[in-house]
Formats: sequence, C-alpha cells, structure tokens
Amino acid sequence: MNGETVQMIMTLVGGLALFIFGMNFMSDGLQKAAGDKMRSILALLTKNPVLGVVAGALVTAVLQSSSATTVMVIGFVSAGLMKLPQAISIILGANIGTTITAQLIAFNIGDYAWAFVAVGFILYFFMKKKEFISYIGQTTFGFGVLFVGINIMGDTMEPLASSQVFVDLMMQVQDIPVLGVLLGTCMTVIVQSSSATIAVLQNLASTAGPDGITSIIGLQGALPILFGDNIGTTITAVLASIGASVTAKRTAAAHVIFNLTGTLLFVWFIPYYAKFIQYISPQGAEVDVISRQIANAHLGFNLFNTIWFIPLIGVLVKVVTKIIPGKELDKLPADPVYLDYNVLEQPFAAIHLATKELVRLGRMSFDMIVSAQKAFIGNDSDAVKKVMETEDTVDELQGKILNYLSAMVSREKTTEEQGAEISGLMHVAADIEHVGDHCKNIAEFADAKIKNSYEFSEEAYSEIYSCFDLAKKMAEDSISSLENDDLERAKGVRIMETEMDTREKELRAHHMERLTQKKCSPEFTVIYTDVIHDIEKIGDYCNNIADAVIENHKVE
Repeated sequence: MNGETVQMIMTLVGGLALFIFGMNFMSDGLQKAAGDKMRSILALLTKNPVLGVVAGALVTAVLQSSSATTVMVIGFVSAGLMKLPQAISIILGANIGTTITAQLIAFNIGDYAWAFVAVGFILYFFMKKKEFISYIGQTTFGFGVLFVGINIMGDTMEPLASSQVFVDLMMQVQDIPVLGVLLGTCMTVIVQSSSATIAVLQNLASTAGPDGITSIIGLQGALPILFGDNIGTTITAVLASIGASVTAKRTAAAHVIFNLTGTLLFVWFIPYYAKFIQYISPQGAEVDVISRQIANAHLGFNLFNTIWFIPLIGVLVKVVTKIIPGKELDKLPADPVYLDYNVLEQPFAAIHLATKELVRLGRMSFDMIVSAQKAFIGNDSDAVKKVMETEDTVDELQGKILNYLSAMVSREKTTEEQGAEISGLMHVAADIEHVGDHCKNIAEFADAKIKNSYEFSEEAYSEIYSCFDLAKKMAEDSISSLENDDLERAKGVRIMETEMDTREKELRAHHMERLTQKKCSPEFTVIYTDVIHDIEKIGDYCNNIADAVIENHKVE
C-alpha cells in the first residue's frame, strides 16, 4: 500500500468522522431546541400502533438515528413501560424517520456548507445567553459540518473512478446483489450508523465511472448496498438488548426480522424497483440525480415495509416469542426496574425513566408509613420488621437512582431546564429517603413500646392515628403529582403541610393538658412527642416533593 493510497483512506475516514460528528452535534441541538416537545412525543409511544409509527418517525427525525430510537424503545420495553406490539410499531416508524438524513444529503447543498458552519458558529458561540437561538446555532453548525464531511468524502472518491480494481469490484456488486447486501451490512456494523454509510453510498454513486458520464455503480448496484445498510443498523439494538429483559431481546429480534425480511423481498425485484425509483425521481444526468434516487429508494423501502408489516405485528410478536422463549426474571426490590444506562444519550427519555424509578421508590416509602402506623398503633412486631427491611431497600435503591442522575449530568447533553429538573429529582430522591428514615424512627419507638408494654390513652391514640392518615394522604398525593406531573395535586400537598404543622402544635398542647389532668403518664411524653414530630417531618418531606413538581412547572 503506497503513501497516496494511505492518504486517500485517511482523508475518507476523516470526512466520515466529520459527517458523524456533524450529525450527532446537529441531533443534540435539535433535541435541546425541541425541549419539552419531546415529552409530548413520548406520550404517543404507548398509544396504538399507528400513533406508535408516527411517534417513532418523529423521534428519529429529531435524534437523526433509528438506532438511538430503537435503543430507547428497548429501554422502555425492558422497564415494562410498553408492550412488545407497541415497541415494534415504534421501530417501524423509526425506520421511516431515519430516511430524512439521506433526503437532506440529496439536496446537494455542499457548496453552502461553510456558510452553514459560519452562521451556526456565530449563533452557537455568541448567543449563549439566548438558549433557543444557541441551540439553533448548534443545529446549523452541525448541519454544516455534516456537509463538509460529505464534500471531503466526495472529493476523495473521485480518483477511485480511475482505479481498475475498484471499478471491477463495483461491477461485481452490480452483477451479484448478495455481495452488495453483505458489503452494506458490514459497513454499517463497523460504522454503527446507517445514515453515515448511506451518505458514503450517495457520494460513491454520484462519482462518474470510466466513461465520465454514468455513475460508477449505478442505481441497481447501489440498491443492494442500501438494503444491507438497513440490516447493519440493527446491530445497535442487538447489542443494547444484551443483558436486558426477554421482551427487550424480542424487540431487537423484531427489528432484525423487519429489515432482513424487507431486504429478502426487495432483492428479487431490484431492476423493477430501480426503474420505479427513476420514474418518480427528478430526471437528468445520472451522476446529478442518483443521490436523490438513493434517498427516495431508502424512503420507499422503509415505507413499503412499514405498511405491510403493520397488520402483521401480531404475527411478528408470535414469531419472536418462538425464537426467544422464556419468562422475565424476578428482580430484587433494590434492583432498578426503569433505569437504563443505554438511554442516557437522550436526556428527555432518561429523565422520564428516572422519574418512574423515583415514583417506585416513593411507593416503597408510602408502604413504610402504612407499616409504621400498624407497628405503633397496633403493636405489630411484624410491621416493625417490615419497616426495617424496607428502609434498607430504600437506601440502596436511592443510591442507584442518584448514580443514574449523576451519570446523566456528566454526559453534558442536557439543557439548562433539564439540568434544573435533574437537580430537583436528586432532591426528591433524598426527600423520599428521609421519609423512610422517619418511618424507621417510629418503628423503633413502636418496638420499645411493645417490649415495655407501654400503652397510651384512647385520646392520644386517636390523635396519632389522625396524623398518620394525614401523612399518608400527603405521601400519596405528592408521589402521584410526581408521577403525573399534576400541578393541582402538588398545590394541595402544600395546603395539607400547613394543616400538619398546625396539628402538631395542637397535639403537643393537648398532651400537656392530659399531663396536667394526670390522664397520661409522664414517661410516655418523649415517645409521644417524638412520634408526632417524626410524622410532621414526613409531611415536610412530602411537601418538598410537591415543591419540586411546582418548581419544574415554573421552569417550563
């Protein structure tokens, strides 16, 4: 291998690197610019198959990667947030959404690439205080860099037309479609981006052959490689499913089957499909229009596959269930159910999963309040034991949630609003854990009360009981407001917190009256007042959770 060849390869790889960087940078900008609109799209993910297809296409159009969407879906499936049929419909949509990159490339705006870079640079680096404009600048800058990479790859490929070895290879690809499919698959597996390999294909096809007029590969030669690119992109989903749930593995398998089946079907009709694409695409010299033809072929391939697969989703579910049998393994209580580190690259989705896990943690703390009430009021030793066991679980799970939230921040892909929300969720995690701590305190008092056969007056029991009921209501509503982003319910918790503060003062006064009237023994004072205080502190932390929901609405 001579120095000229090495330089050519390095330049080609460098152009590809710029393309991938530009695409990822543009995707980050689009995500940040879209902001909370991405959450609205998330709401569609769990709807019917048709809406799932739409949502999958929209998410992928923003993320600029069907692989990223598929990885996110696998995370949701693994967490039990969606069923397999829903996941498959989203993946179908993702395959449509990913075609937008090829369509953008086909516009041949490479001559203006540096203009996009310049404008994007100015907006991104000099408009930091105006976040939305800065995000638009980031998107524009990434878009420009993307085309700079394409230009470099195109210029590098031109000399290949004079290489007889390369020309002979392209002729083989034209004559043996399977070879093209394998080539496209291997390229995408290596690069881990079908958009990048399709961009390379568009550049290659736009290069004139030895005659200087026609494409070095032609549309018929490009189609098998295009089909192979679609197969290769499934490797990301397969890798993401390793170690995940059985349903997640089935989702990845469905993605593979979808693209593989489409390829096996289309490969038999390449000449006819090529003619159809040429008919519906702009006319002109082959090297001038073939990039658009490839983009249209990419779109047509995925549209057709999606249309005929939608009615067959049920069949596909049965097939992947047969291929990957088994049941979901039970997780330990302290093991996260919703957290998936593969989703961290999409902060809007990762925040959604973290919130779900926090709600689960909150439910554990609510159960601790119920058990603490049983332990203290009913002298229930089993309830004491349950509180102690659950407290250890809450502590462990809280640590794992905090690690996940910290990892999200370290990726530096979050907007200022998302950063504030993550900070709020960290505080919520601490508040929920503190609820557990106070339930543990009450359980310890209950244990001492049981062992020493302490008994309170009926009036005292009634007061403590009412405090517990109010605390349970506050916990239930604060967790529900977090789960459903319910502003009104969060405001209701604030009102109840004021009531809890008032009630604590009243109960302390009532206890002093009973002491004066000798209705209560002095040795019980510490336990009574401490338990009331612990319940009041539970209310405070529930109020903090509600405040986090309210503050998040202010940020929005």
